[in-house]
Amino acid sequence: MNADNDTSPVGALAIVRRVLQQEADAIRRTAANADVAYDAALALLLSRTGKVVVSGMGKSGLIARKIAATLSSTGTLAIFLHPAEAAHGDVGVVGEGDIFIAIGKSGESDELNLILPAIRERGARTIAITAAVDSTLARQADVVIDASVESEACPHGLAPTTSTTVALAIGDALAVALMELTGFQPEHFAMLHPGGALGRRLLLRVADVMIPINETAQLQLATATMKDVLFSLGKYGHGIVLFTDDDGRLQAMMTDGDVRRVLEKYQDEVFSVALADVVVRTPTTTESSVLAVQALETMEKRARPLNVLPVVDEGQCRGIVRLHDILRMV
Repeated sequence: MNADNDTSPVGALAIVRRVLQQEADAIRRTAANADVAYDAALALLLSRTGKVVVSGMGKSGLIARKIAATLSSTGTLAIFLHPAEAAHGDVGVVGEGDIFIAIGKSGESDELNLILPAIRERGARTIAITAAVDSTLARQADVVIDASVESEACPHGLAPTTSTTVALAIGDALAVALMELTGFQPEHFAMLHPGGALGRRLLLRVADVMIPINETAQLQLATATMKDVLFSLGKYGHGIVLFTDDDGRLQAMMTDGDVRRVLEKYQDEVFSVALADVVVRTPTTTESSVLAVQALETMEKRARPLNVLPVVDEGQCRGIVRLHDILRMV
């Protein structure tokens, strides 16, 4: 029995592998045949003064939607325009300085070709992604990118499969090229994805998660006792006591870990210990403008990791930031 017609798991796997291989080969051929059309397309996209409008009918329309979304999420303002809706008024979203990317395998979609004169009249330039470089769509475009394939993965050659994969890969290639050419960085990506994990990691700052100074344990080193330290640790529950002067400047600190070590060392004499002899005089600190993940690294990279850091801006103690608060947010 032919493997392609075999309904057994082994036969099904052979079909899956054949399709994946066929589509992978098509992308490899597209990459090998990439020419100056890509340079011209990128030059248009980089010189635009407006947005990018991506359009296509049917399966090509679905690819167009994805390309528009990818462009928008990587720093290039883009929208999807349905060609049938465009023919009934929505072409008004296209303006002078825009770049219109039209996707169509045959290049003969009535809905798409119908609106191209209006697109051109409105001052937009057109990039065609098509398998038919001599089609009506290609003749009306400023730049034509060849998206031809030897065959569809569909056994009847009907369902758009390999061709849509190639068109999508071309869109991804243009989007990534624009990212690199415009210097798009992870922090820019984070600005466009504030709800994602990367956005939180790259946007969240110490100021967003810190506990303000008026909600922390503060004592004055000259007058405080170990009993005051223990009482303050219990009252606030943040695992740290700050020693500040009258101007709000940080002089020293003690964490609950520091207190445990003092208790182990002095035991019954702990309440007679001079705080000046046991406090941390040069504490590790952070600033409110620092990324929260950087403060987290500061805590974790010490020989003796910290669970809390004082937040100090220009000498003024602003509060504290705790490790578990950062972990909860990022």
